[in-house]
Amino acid sequence: MTAAPSIKLSDLSVSTTVAGLIAMLTGYTSSLVLMIQAGQAAHLSDAQIASWIWALSIGMGVTTLGLSLVLRVPIVVAWSTPGAALLIASLPGVPYPEAIGAFLMAALLMTAAGLTGWFDRLMKALPASIASALLAGILFRISVDVFIQAQDQTLLLLVMFAAYLLGRRWWPRYAVPGVLALGVALAGALGQLHFEQFHFAVAVPVWTTPAFSLPAFISIGVPLFIVALASQNIPGLAVLRADGYHVPASPLITVTGVASALLAPFGSHGINLAAITAAICTGPQADADSRRRYMAAVVCGIGYLAMGVMAASIAALFAAFPKALVVGVAAFALLGSIANGLTVAMQTPAERESALLTFMITASGMTLAGVGSAFWGVVGGMLALLILKPREPRVQGS
Repeated sequence: MTAAPSIKLSDLSVSTTVAGLIAMLTGYTSSLVLMIQAGQAAHLSDAQIASWIWALSIGMGVTTLGLSLVLRVPIVVAWSTPGAALLIASLPGVPYPEAIGAFLMAALLMTAAGLTGWFDRLMKALPASIASALLAGILFRISVDVFIQAQDQTLLLLVMFAAYLLGRRWWPRYAVPGVLALGVALAGALGQLHFEQFHFAVAVPVWTTPAFSLPAFISIGVPLFIVALASQNIPGLAVLRADGYHVPASPLITVTGVASALLAPFGSHGINLAAITAAICTGPQADADSRRRYMAAVVCGIGYLAMGVMAASIAALFAAFPKALVVGVAAFALLGSIANGLTVAMQTPAERESALLTFMITASGMTLAGVGSAFWGVVGGMLALLILKPREPRVQGS
């Protein structure tokens, strides 16, 4: 048996460290409020909500660290953001033990998708042009928001924009770290960093024995499985493959499914492959050498574990940063990945129009039948590819 390669601390650089921290920061600030809203709507206690955040953070940290170090690939795991949004409407009125049972069933369904290998076969059938267009569409949605934020935070974002351009001109490797440092300094000078409500408190996991009911399974379990599969895992694999990491899908899906099942009794509604935050770690902005980018995911995973310990006070911590600062740093960090995605998507003339449709549908942010635009972007692009791709000429028999 071949021994696993040793960890190289020399692979850790300023750019990988900053990319990992930005990925972690973006993951929490983008959708943490959704889980808090869902928990409050279901009348959960503060301890139960803290346990929920703890379970997700520990699961994300352990799986991100483990998979990235074993495979030497920047595998970033995240909670199901569309799943959290779904729970705001579906969790109230369902007894919490039955909701936990539904979380567990959704995790077991995802584990089965990994173990049977059918998800891997699905991803192998996805052309590189469609996968790259999907990546560009997903990232475009969050990056373009920086210009919306500029309407209210003009000074902050103009200074960050100038820092990015100047950094790319003279210090390209440190452009994004420079944007982050300058953005935090300016936000502090403008009085926009608010740590007054922050206090450190160690999270205590709260066990809830699962109960099982058909209504909870139908209203929570099945939708959670579908949105995690269509809106998280498919885009997550597409991000990896668009940046040149062709890892088998089944082990990744199986590991995240098992971790979700183990942590469900503590409140975890499911962890899965990340897309937007993953792209921060898989793209060239993390490191010019693709073989060293796994360290960005390692830093992100360590950050997840630290946040898990602080789950009881995490909401106040991330509320201290202005939204425009976080959106701006993430947007500038993702520009390289968007450019690479569009470049690969448009390379093959016969697939160009199908890739463009994938990009447009995904970037629209539409939701149809409760499923997000990433899934429908793949469906629309593949349908267009089947119809528009020229047929190969028949070979005449002798």
